[in-house]
Parts: sequence; structure tokens; C-alpha cells
Amino acid sequence: MSKPVLAPASGTRDFLPADMQRRLDAFAIVRRCFEAHGFLPFDTPCFERVETLTGKYGDEGEKLIFKILKRGEALERAEPGELADMALRYDLTVPTMRAVAANRHKLPKVFKRHQIAPVWRADRPGKGRFREFYQCDVDVVGAPAGLADIEVLSAMTAAIAGLGFAGYEIRLNSRKILKGMMIAYGVPEALHGGAVVALDKLDKIGIEKLPEELASQGLAPEQAEPLVRDLGAPDFAAVLRQKLSAEPTGSAGLAEVDQILSALTGTIEGGSIRFDPTLARGLDYYTGAIFEFVTPAYGGSIAGGGRYDGLTEMFGGQSEPVCGGSLGIERILMLTEAATADPLGPTAYVTVWDPAARDRALALVRAVRAAGVSAELDLLGGKLGNQMKLAAERRCRTVLIQGPDDVAAGVVQVKDLASGTQTSVPLADVPAHLAGLP
Repeated sequence: MSKPVLAPASGTRDFLPADMQRRLDAFAIVRRCFEAHGFLPFDTPCFERVETLTGKYGDEGEKLIFKILKRGEALERAEPGELADMALRYDLTVPTMRAVAANRHKLPKVFKRHQIAPVWRADRPGKGRFREFYQCDVDVVGAPAGLADIEVLSAMTAAIAGLGFAGYEIRLNSRKILKGMMIAYGVPEALHGGAVVALDKLDKIGIEKLPEELASQGLAPEQAEPLVRDLGAPDFAAVLRQKLSAEPTGSAGLAEVDQILSALTGTIEGGSIRFDPTLARGLDYYTGAIFEFVTPAYGGSIAGGGRYDGLTEMFGGQSEPVCGGSLGIERILMLTEAATADPLGPTAYVTVWDPAARDRALALVRAVRAAGVSAELDLLGGKLGNQMKLAAERRCRTVLIQGPDDVAAGVVQVKDLASGTQTSVPLADVPAHLAGLP
């Protein structure tokens, strides 16, 4: 019999208590920040119908959808191209828009939602890249561009600040600006999408390889040359602003970007924001402002989002303005882990002096818990020294000891594991004493 493989599946992880506590603490911080901005909790199923997810993420994203095979007789009867009818959610946005379209009559006119949940992608695992990971999303449905975009970014930056993360930059652009750019530089409309895809790779490939990338998307050298030349200018943003001054779509995009910049510049704790006219983001559903949070410490994105007006219409609902963003919480946690101490265990560890003392120990641990103080009861018994070691392993703050002399005197010895000090506390006062610890 072969030895079982104990490691989790590639691209997934097991979380031991210390790691899980860090994650839960981080999620709680994010949730509080989102709800302080008026975003309401929301959730959708982990898997959706295949047709719900397909056609929304572009060619590259489409390849990364985890599809679920049909079951039982349905699988046996399926044609080769019909083996899957369900798929794990690729992100939280598309399922949310499906759910909003289905339940619009139950929701307020302007609906602000937050969601903290796992998603799955059939990606190649790497540092900070997993096949199963959590996203922390906010969305505003039903509000036009402007204040809604600012609210989304404000909630996201507040959550990042709450997590103690700093040193990032928000790069801001608009799909309208990109469209205006394509028009201003004479790129044929049929090639707009491919040219934007090439621009999105500029940070990775550099200006030298951009002509080659544009050529692979179908642009002739004479079509690409003016754009490449200006992109190499010291301040392409200023050049583009001049180019777009007479182009309606691009001008509208610039006005929206400038409104966001005016509201947020100088207000972001631990971060900054700037206009980046080459930012594209790969998902097909974006329609207006788009943004990415990047940090030199990671060398990539830690958050992103934008405006995707009309996505609800793809599910048979009315066309609505929508803006949303998602924190790359896994990457943020990875970058902050080294600066985070291991979380503490319960406040009190109640020892059991001997088998005859079990009932007293149970009564004591119940009284402590009833006062709202976390407490753990020793489950192994034995020598007091071994019980003290177990309390230290559990990172408990105090150990409660009640030997025969303590029982006779009606007291409990409360030992602080960090300082080593020990205090004799009347039995009835123990819960209040623990609750009052600073």
C-alpha cells in the first residue's frame, strides 16, 4: 500500500491556529472598516452555473475557471463539450451581479455591499499566488461615477491602514481614457482591445518591446509608431491630456479621474495616488475608472478594481452603474506576517490539582467564561509543572492554581506567565480580577 500524500493540493494551504487567528483578526479589521463606510455584508454560493461565469473575464481569465464535472448518469450521457455544468467562482464580482439582478426588487436603490470569501483559479501556483484564496470586496450598485468611486477607494484605503500596511501607490486610469487614446492615435477600432492588452504589459516588457507586442496584436508599424514615440516621452500623461482635449470620450474619462484625484490626493494614510494612463486591467467588464494598488515591497498589485456599469444587464437585469474594488488580502497578509507577533491564547488556563479537584476546576472555568473572559481547562492532568508547560505552549496569559491550602483559604493563585508574578485572589473575585486585567 502506497504512503498517503499528506500535503494539501497544489496551490492550497492548511492553516494552523496561529495563522488562522491572524487571518480572522485581519478579516475582522477589514469588515469593521467596510461597515464603517456603510457597506453591508453579502454572500453568494461557492459555485455557479458555467454560463454565469464564462464570457466575463477575457480569454486569459476564461482559461483559469475551475469547472465541475457533471455527476452520475448526467456525466455518462454528456457529450465531450458538455462535461461541466457548474464552476467554482473565479471572483466575487460576477456572482454578485448575478445575485443583484435576481434580487434587485429586495435591495435599496443604492446598494453598498461587502464580501469576504474564497475564490478559485486554475492558475500556476507561485509566491503569493494560489489556486484557492480569499478576496475582500466592496461594491456600490446604482450610483453614477464620482462619489461612489471615491467611497470605494476610501473604504479600501481605510482597511489597508487598519491592517497596518503602508508604502503603496494607487495607480488610477479610465477605460474611457484608453478608448480616447486609441481614437486619438488612429488605432483601428477592431484593434482597440488588442492594443490595450499590449499597453497593460508595458511595466513588464518595457518600451523597447512594446512595438513587437503591438505588432502581435495586429498593429502595423506605422500605426504603432506615434503611440510608442509619445509613450517614451518624459511625461506621457501631459502629452495625452493635450491629445484628448478635443476627444469627447477621453475628455469625459479625464474629468472622472481628476475628480477622484482631487478628493483623495494627500488624504490616504500610508499611501498615495496618481494618474497612470497606461493602466488597463485585463477584465473585459470594466467601463470607466480603473485602479490598482501597487507596492515596491511586493513588486505587484495588492488590490484593484474599477467601474463596470451595465454588468447586471448581462444577467437579464436593468443596466445599472456599478463600481467596486477587491483587496488582495493574501498578499497583504504575506507582506505583514513578519511584523505580526503570534496571537495570544486564552486569558486563563485552569489547572486541575488532582482527580478529586476536577469539579472545582470545572466550576472555576465556567465562572471565568461567564464573565466574558476566555479560559481553557487542563485536559491531561498530572504534575503541575507539565500543566504550566501546556499553558505556555497555548500562549495563555495567566495560570489559575487551587491547591488544598488554597481551597481551605477560599483563594486561587493567579500566576502571570509573562512576568512570573503570582497573586492570591479570593475565589469569588477571580472572574472580575481577570476581566480587569489591562
